Amino acid sequence: MNLPFKTYSLVAALFLLISIAFAQNDNQRLKFQIAFGVNSPSQSGFVDGFSSKGINFPTINLGAQYMFKKEFGAKLDFGFNRFSNESGSPEFKVNYTRINVQGVYDATFIMSFLPDRLAVVGHAGPGMSFVKPLGNYPDNKLSYFNVMAGFEVHYDVSPRFSVYADTSYIAGFAKDFDPVTEGYGSFNGNLLTVTVGVSVSLSGCRYCD
Repeated sequence: MNLPFKTYSLVAALFLLISIAFAQNDNQRLKFQIAFGVNSPSQSGFVDGFSSKGINFPTINLGAQYMFKKEFGAKLDFGFNRFSNESGSPEFKVNYTRINVQGVYDATFIMSFLPDRLAVVGHAGPGMSFVKPLGNYPDNKLSYFNVMAGFEVHYDVSPRFSVYADTSYIAGFAKDFDPVTEGYGSFNGNLLTVTVGVSVSLSGCRYCD
């Protein structure tokens, strides 16, 4: 998928963290997640005349999560997204990658009406976005600060393994394109992602405590 060097570095760093964690004991309260899905970029993030498809594939998320208490934790996660032009727009493809440090809140404890195997988890935190156009506009690369927030619905298949669905919104804080030609084929807006994935716990318990 022609991932940029920065992306390879971020993925390598994340997998290094995961490898170190797996070498430790089960009391580390760690969970590891991988998910796949689709994305929808805000049309205001493109220069006039450019627009993307409403739904784009793929979105790939990787994360390592540590729970300090039953309800509260943090995670480091990486996301890769690709989106492309809709019909009627000049042709383009964009690789949008991000890395975020997020706080995690397990809201299951205040939702006593949920079945035993279901859990609802919220997450939010800051990060960086890296945008790389492909094709005719490879020089219009951008990087900027972001804040993302979302929620996950988990279904416990076993004490160590759950499947989950995640909906997240990534708000980008990039300056406007100046001059406008720098924005051809690039993106400086917000992104909505919807993914489905799996979560694996080292501790063998739902709440990692």
